[in-house]
Amino acid sequence: MTLRIRDVDSRGRVLTTQVIRPMSNLSMNKNSFSQDNPRALKNPWVIGWLALLGTVLAVNAGFITLAVVTNPGLVDKNYYENSQNFEETLVTQRQARAALGWNYQTDFPTRPVLNNNELYRLSVVDKAGMPLTAATVTVNAYRPSDASADFQTSLNEVGAGMYEGTLNYPLKGIWEITVNISRDDEQYDFTRRASIVTQ
Repeated sequence: MTLRIRDVDSRGRVLTTQVIRPMSNLSMNKNSFSQDNPRALKNPWVIGWLALLGTVLAVNAGFITLAVVTNPGLVDKNYYENSQNFEETLVTQRQARAALGWNYQTDFPTRPVLNNNELYRLSVVDKAGMPLTAATVTVNAYRPSDASADFQTSLNEVGAGMYEGTLNYPLKGIWEITVNISRDDEQYDFTRRASIVTQ
């Protein structure tokens, strides 16, 4: 059906004629790209939702792959079993330290520099206040964000109860430094945090 609209003046003369034809099946076929098209893959709304869904799935797959490939292994495999006795172990360690009565003083660098030999000094005395000699002192450098960068070094005894050694950090950022002091069957350890700078 065709609709004709005519504009006439006051005397009834036709000024303009406008013909309105409905969209034919020929002009609106199944291959046209329109939101009125009943075919899903020719509708921009459907294509937009599919594109959004594909983007979300791709990003999640990327995150999962990145998490698996760069896993630093920070989670203890036996975390549940170890957590059951955590408080008891902590109390036992504190009691053992108090029984030893060892005291220490540190001379550690305040701003360690990346790839630089940093000097660490430690003095230890026993319960009687005498220098703790012939002890084994090890320093474990632990990087929370990358377990593969962890390393260990020893401090050598340079005097009665005086130990020193150098640490060279390969990566900047935050490191956990655990110092372990042992002699015979007795052990004492403490932890410090180091922030490594470039210069």
